[in-house]
Amino acid sequence: MDEELRSLTERLRSEAGASATYDRLVATEDVDELAAALTEPGQPLWARELVAFRLGVAGDRRAFEALVLLLNHREPERCVSAAYALARLGDPRTARAAAALATNEMRVAYALHPVRLLTELRAPEAAPALIATLERRLHPHDPYRRVALACVEGLGALGDVRARPVLNEALAHPTLAEAAVRALARLPKA
Repeated sequence: MDEELRSLTERLRSEAGASATYDRLVATEDVDELAAALTEPGQPLWARELVAFRLGVAGDRRAFEALVLLLNHREPERCVSAAYALARLGDPRTARAAAALATNEMRVAYALHPVRLLTELRAPEAAPALIATLERRLHPHDPYRRVALACVEGLGALGDVRARPVLNEALAHPTLAEAAVRALARLPKA
């Protein structure tokens, strides 16, 4: 069992209580059984998260919609597990969905993990989405500095020269300046 699955199962074990369903869903290797549990009415959130994660890591695209919903969840642990599974799923819709979540101003409080996922995916949508998200975070007193910092770091990792103007703007923000210097240093020279 890999570390991410172990961590997930430990966290969900306490949510599930002494559930025979939990034990069955952890033990089964049958992806069709997992997919059936994903869409079965009345399943608790922990069960949906567990099966979506397992299907995602296995590359089964039936998990896509559930994982995207979890990527935008209010509980960070669920976002982390969803991002991990989505990065391994191999679904071409993933980058577009993560970009939509990262740039949604109504849900910016939950944009941290979509931003990080975009950086990991390195898809064509990544740099434009991170640039747009960071531009919105650069106004005074923005409460989402962790999202802004993830954008700065992500843009440095992506090394896309289109990020130069927004990274230069980030230099003026004390909480972002050091990361912006590092990110700018990673961009190809113009």
